[in-house]
Amino acid sequence: MPRLLLPGQTSRLLVVDAVTGEAEVAFRSGRVLVEAPNWSPDGRWLVVNGDGLLWRLPADARDADETDLVPVPLGDVPEINNDHVIAPDQRTVVVSARDGHLYEVPWDGVEPGGSARRVTRDHPPGRNHKNYLHGVSPDGTQLSVVVGALPAPVDDPDGEEARAGWRTDVALVSVADGTATAVTADEHPDDGPEFSPDGRWLWWNSERASGGVAGHAQLFRAAPDGGDLVQVTHDVRVNWFPHPSPDGRTLLWLAYEPGTTGHPADRDVELRTMPLGDDGLPVPGAEPRTLRALQGGQGTVNVPCWAPDSRRFACADYPRG
Repeated sequence: MPRLLLPGQTSRLLVVDAVTGEAEVAFRSGRVLVEAPNWSPDGRWLVVNGDGLLWRLPADARDADETDLVPVPLGDVPEINNDHVIAPDQRTVVVSARDGHLYEVPWDGVEPGGSARRVTRDHPPGRNHKNYLHGVSPDGTQLSVVVGALPAPVDDPDGEEARAGWRTDVALVSVADGTATAVTADEHPDDGPEFSPDGRWLWWNSERASGGVAGHAQLFRAAPDGGDLVQVTHDVRVNWFPHPSPDGRTLLWLAYEPGTTGHPADRDVELRTMPLGDDGLPVPGAEPRTLRALQGGQGTVNVPCWAPDSRRFACADYPRG
């Protein structure tokens, strides 16, 4: 079931200046909850999900509402969640559906009577296997994905006992044939993998430095094969969804209050940044900077959200009252 607005809550899309933190309201609605804005490579569109569907909004829109959303027909794709990315050539969009699969749809949507192309292969039986999409390689050939699954098949994979052993790992999925290559394969919860703009690195958040205590996700960077792993943040905040800017000079992420487990909705959160050096890592001595505080979390910046000029990014928030 799609996520719904709470009583008295508003869904907004903000266009944020990456230097000053000042924001313009591109969209607001008390009826439709939209999430996870992507900014199109040509700079003209924001792509969001809402009501289980995919929508576009002109990037220069201001104070738009639900009547200004342009639907992207998905054909036979099941209800989608808030994980979607735009191909670098802007010919297609790949979405994550509630059935745990990834689907590729044309930029303008599926023709009437047509079908989307399922990217991912059949799920292994008995493991409650799901794919959650977070990034695409600069050449458009690989998707960076979180694979949620049980480590071994069980008779009742949806049972409470089995779900307690469900774990999340980073993988790369071939756009062409759905082949999945594991980047991580361990007990540490991972999420939000995204490519660096040059394709040489993957960024993601993980609990692997938490000492087994949930609620202390930090940001990491590694080669696409999982090698050369470096922990990038070391603070008390719970840090999720790292997004390097297209010019490779700034890292943006979502920071929850200490002790937050998972990435829940409707929390007091911060959008933080750090400058990146020529090696693609934070400039030595740089500290995280809080660019903007807001009501959000889930849906705010789940997917790549930078404008092509690296001067702005899009995010969603959900104020009440």
